[in-house]
Amino acid sequence: MQERHKDRKAYFDEQGVTTQKYVIPYIEQAKSIHKGTRVLEIGCGEGGNLVPFIDLDCEVVGIDLNTRQIENAKQFIEEKYAGKSVALLNQNIYDVKHEDIGIFDIIMLRDVIEHIPNQKKFMNHLKSFMKPDGLVFFGFPPWTMPFGGHQQICRSKLLSKLPYFHLLPKPIYKGILNMFGESSAAVEELLEIKDTGIGINKFQRFVDVNNYQFVAKDFYLINPNYEVKFGLTPRPQLPIIRGIPYLRDFITTCCYCLIKKKAI
Repeated sequence: MQERHKDRKAYFDEQGVTTQKYVIPYIEQAKSIHKGTRVLEIGCGEGGNLVPFIDLDCEVVGIDLNTRQIENAKQFIEEKYAGKSVALLNQNIYDVKHEDIGIFDIIMLRDVIEHIPNQKKFMNHLKSFMKPDGLVFFGFPPWTMPFGGHQQICRSKLLSKLPYFHLLPKPIYKGILNMFGESSAAVEELLEIKDTGIGINKFQRFVDVNNYQFVAKDFYLINPNYEVKFGLTPRPQLPIIRGIPYLRDFITTCCYCLIKKKAI
């Protein structure tokens, strides 16, 4: 397993850097962010993505299923930002209603949609948390990209750096993970991701059938987050690759997009 996945504070800091430098400017091409802007992050983990919004005096809510990560978020955020409008909730988003937390100008899911089961249903559920002019930001790796299976979390150094092997049939994939001594918890997590991983075309279908429209959509050959992780300069996908729907998923490391509800 890479060291960054063990050091949760380092991971928290990385998230904030990328959101500050790339995600916020991406959102602001369509909507200004200012004091009082209401921001919801689903799958917030330790909450690093929320920090740049807190620094802008936004009202933020972070929700995550993982109890330990929410505990870390409270430690990393609440002490530093006492008095700010911050709420960190350890809940399943399917169990939350807009009456509980309100509605939002911006909803953010960064490296999260590929972990959520029943994504078509989820996309419809999102609408209840959006203001009429609200936007949803998604950043995610297509399932068939080199590390779309999140195998970088593997304890085995070989498997953590082995591209594409998550695309093998499930019994073979599971057998390799077990053969290399991955923990039962890691194997379960990786198999769940194999079940929920999402490609660009599938994501676009879910946007359409749930009556959203794209405000912005961009594909990256080099993920913006790779700058802080690996020192690599982000690069947009090559135009010739971007125009080939199935091929692009194999060599696109990240998709950024903004969606809004279609006008009725």
